[in-house]
Amino acid sequence: MESGMARANMSGIPDHQKDPTDDPLKGFSDSELLELLRKMLLFRRFEEKAEESYAIGKIGGFCHLHIGQEGSAAGSITPLRSDDYLVTAYREHTQALARGVDPSAVMAELYGKASGSSSGKGGSMHIFAVDQAFMGGHGIVGGQVPLAAGMGWAIKYRGEDRVAMCFMGEAAVNQGAFHEALNMAAIWQLPVIFVVENNEYGMGTAFGRVSATKVEERSAAYQIPASVVNGQEVLETYRHFERLVKEVREGGGPRFVEVRTYRFRGHSMSDPVSGTYRSKAEVSDQTETNDPIKILRDRLFAADVLSQEALEIMDQEVRSQVDEAVEFADAAPVPDSSELYTNVYSQINEHGRLFFDGRDR
Repeated sequence: MESGMARANMSGIPDHQKDPTDDPLKGFSDSELLELLRKMLLFRRFEEKAEESYAIGKIGGFCHLHIGQEGSAAGSITPLRSDDYLVTAYREHTQALARGVDPSAVMAELYGKASGSSSGKGGSMHIFAVDQAFMGGHGIVGGQVPLAAGMGWAIKYRGEDRVAMCFMGEAAVNQGAFHEALNMAAIWQLPVIFVVENNEYGMGTAFGRVSATKVEERSAAYQIPASVVNGQEVLETYRHFERLVKEVREGGGPRFVEVRTYRFRGHSMSDPVSGTYRSKAEVSDQTETNDPIKILRDRLFAADVLSQEALEIMDQEVRSQVDEAVEFADAAPVPDSSELYTNVYSQINEHGRLFFDGRDR
């Protein structure tokens, strides 16, 4: 527990944002605390199974795991309402689960099956669940940021009290689309929370090597209030986002948040755990001292909210849920070949020729 807090202070989060005398569990019921732990365990076991499935060839293409960043997903997404928009990048499996998308549908999508959340045509990087306002993972770095501004504009145009939340990695803040979207969000005071999950590395490059400014400073030019939170502390993250969501919903305009976190695996399944850009000692230290699941688990142990036996039962229930998702995905059919021509701009007419808007191509 103490090591996790020490890491947060080392990362530069101002000490005045914390009150060391406060009970970290204050304000949460036992059931809420256990549910947050259960969510993070589900995320971890799901990603571990995805890692295993990729290794044996059940999942193809790219696959980016969120292991180590579970506190960010659970803490930031849980305070949202079910009708709030959520759009994100390609490291999105656990964010879809946090949104309430069925684990079986997410796993089937990773498997490329017709029963997947995107009918098997999106794969790991393009999970969608529009009925749950989960507006997808997006493979183009920063490509989702203008989309979030559009969702914010739609909310404001309709006079709704919804919120749009947009996740991105720290490398996205160097994209032009990021700045254009934040500028418009500021001008029009759109109800969007822009969230940067800063896991310290853009693929294999430390962020400090490619940026003249810190992540938290990137919204200053647009006068969008910025804040920083330790994503490894799920309770701190939850409180932080609960406040921000309320402010934005009540008309406070856009917000910018840097969630400081760390991925325990490589950039993708094609990248070794440490690669050549970080040491094994660094990864080992983070997994031992800065694991969001261990941090919350130990707090609950200390407060007698959780016993070892109850933890083992919870973990077994989660593992069974993930196993069921794998069985579902494995047994699901592949998309029919006719699906090649659905959800695309161009189609084939009765003469076998491409057409668009009624014109032959």
